[in-house]
Amino acid sequence: MAAGSVVNAEEDVSGPAPSGEPPTEPPSYRTSDYRRPVPLTLKGAQVLSDDAAMELWSRKTAIFIDVYPHPPKPAGLPADTIWRDPTHMTIEDAVWVPNVGYGVLASPAADYFRRSLEKLTQGDKAKPLVFFCLKNCWMSWNAAKRALSLGYTNIAWYRDGTDGWQEAGGLVVEAHPFR
Repeated sequence: MAAGSVVNAEEDVSGPAPSGEPPTEPPSYRTSDYRRPVPLTLKGAQVLSDDAAMELWSRKTAIFIDVYPHPPKPAGLPADTIWRDPTHMTIEDAVWVPNVGYGVLASPAADYFRRSLEKLTQGDKAKPLVFFCLKNCWMSWNAAKRALSLGYTNIAWYRDGTDGWQEAGGLVVEAHPFR
């Protein structure tokens, strides 16, 4: 199966895992049930532990990219309703590129992802990129896999994301979507 192909979660997206163990790495993107146990690997990427992520962050040599989704304004709100975006917290100095971790991206989201990576790396596809979300969130796995499919060569996946970061004593700050 090609790197950019899609498999539904109901299909064989990961091999069987004994109860309590992480699933095996699937051949393609996860397209549903994003808050489920994630694999220990991502072919072509380095998988970071909490300590490794903190060490890399402290060296300031990689771009940390948070792919947690941005909730949309609910449809059908009365015209006089004031909508306040929920606060999103992320790793300090990380860039929040929301809504790019789904298994299938609509053209605007795919274009946003591609443009964001080009802008953040200034066109350097070897620039170190670290993708993360939350613990047991497939969105960061999908986004890191997608970056690999776009030709980025220095990809790391921080599988425990902001949850692991905070559990390890790291601080988080308020984030705003990258434009």
